[in-house]
Amino acid sequence: MKLKTECHEANHICDKNQYNEASLIDKIRLSFHLIYCRACRKYSARNGKLTKAIKNPTVETVSMSDKELLKQRLQEQLNQVNN
Repeated sequence: MKLKTECHEANHICDKNQYNEASLIDKIRLSFHLIYCRACRKYSARNGKLTKAIKNPTVETVSMSDKELLKQRLQEQLNQVNN
């Protein structure tokens, strides 16, 4: 069993782990890699935050009418800058 993992492999395992598709061996390899790789620790942390945000049932979106209002305001400001 190879415990040394390259960053691209660790990121792939991290993605699989996000969707509960990583095997126990994959999780162990990822854990060892995260001990010494700061970049992959950051990637893993961001992945965790993303998963948590997606699963959060209290996420609110902007209504279609508000989106249209924002578009109109943006277009007005762009027109002012261009004139």
